[in-house]
Amino acid sequence: IITDIDETILDNSAYEVHQTLQGKDYEAQSWFEYSSMAVSDTVPGVASFLKYAASKGITIFYVTNLEERERKGTLTNLQKYNLPNVDDAHFFPKQNSSSKEDRRLMVAKTHDVILFLGDNLADFSSMFDKKPMDERLQNTNAIASEFGNRFIIIPNPVYGDWESSLYKFNYGLSAAQKDSVIKTIFKYY
Repeated sequence: IITDIDETILDNSAYEVHQTLQGKDYEAQSWFEYSSMAVSDTVPGVASFLKYAASKGITIFYVTNLEERERKGTLTNLQKYNLPNVDDAHFFPKQNSSSKEDRRLMVAKTHDVILFLGDNLADFSSMFDKKPMDERLQNTNAIASEFGNRFIIIPNPVYGDWESSLYKFNYGLSAAQKDSVIKTIFKYY
């Protein structure tokens, strides 16, 4: 199994609440401080699922876009829950690119990957890396039979490429500009 970590295994909503109560969005420095504290809970059900898979001889690989400097805090956080294969050999943080494709292919060289867990379509395939909304939808429809079988998506309503694709991956937009984009795209009553 190849799994993402944030919002797939670890529930980081405490960080989101902390930032919201301060009237702030994500900030790299505050995020690194939070992740080093190793205080995230798990997403309900995922720890028991991974332990069950390991009991059946399945190896777990953690492919994440956390940075190398977050390795110690993240491994400590995962180890608190006695998750399987939580060690340096099974932990693949972001190196040069946010695309996880090279890291997934590295695992696939030595293992048959039977399942992918993630909160973002790019956790499953490079066909979703930095793609606009219409292409993401087209690609999702093309491989729809994989969802629920080989691809297990954990809904993340807080952040992800689903949101970034709305802004055409323009990370420099202000909160007001993002809000304006959302109001032109989302349907409501």
